Amino acid sequence: MRTKTLLCAAALAAGVVTSMAQSNVYSLNVVGYYNITVPPHNGNGSQPLNAHSAMIANQLNTTNNTLASLIPNPPVNSVFNKYVTGSGFQAYQFDEFDLVWYPDGNVTLNPGEGGLFVNAIQQTSPLTLTFVGEVLQGPTTNSIPNGYSVRSLNTPQQWSPGNATFNFPAVPNDVINKFVTGSGFQAYQFDEFDLVWYPSYPVINVGESVLIIKVGAANWTRNFTVQ
Repeated sequence: MRTKTLLCAAALAAGVVTSMAQSNVYSLNVVGYYNITVPPHNGNGSQPLNAHSAMIANQLNTTNNTLASLIPNPPVNSVFNKYVTGSGFQAYQFDEFDLVWYPDGNVTLNPGEGGLFVNAIQQTSPLTLTFVGEVLQGPTTNSIPNGYSVRSLNTPQQWSPGNATFNFPAVPNDVINKFVTGSGFQAYQFDEFDLVWYPSYPVINVGESVLIIKVGAANWTRNFTVQ
């Protein structure tokens, strides 16, 4: 997955300051967009599924964070897989006849969530997904359940759980699985003895989600402000 970040704090902040009803209180809303590139299919049945898939995330808030609203016109037969705790991945396919997400386009893809997007078999060119919306600022909480879940950073930033700035609530034996196109998931475990991520610190890109195996439920709390 290639991610092109088109979000510049200085440029974005320049346009969106609104005053509130004859007072000296101002609200600063930062909006922007970023692109995610999902690899193409090679056009024959020999290519493994993971070669034309990517773990994606919506990291910009909108008034309607649903699959139908965020990705309204993908190539037909594209598939979005959202992980449901206790059930595994639930598949949503863009129907080639009705041109809607089936079985339900109202499934959410909120900032902090994510899923596995599979480029359609007919799609022999890379697919660009564009996300547009507002950067969440101030205190936020992303609940991570015990066991398996798919989560992402809820702001459009490259991050690592080894960087204290991002306040990821790691405990010994937690595992973060980063998707590698063509190979599948690469596991990184928080070592119970050295308290570091093994075999290295994973780097998670803008617009990327990860499969987490959590030892005990936790709240991922942050307080982010665009400087």
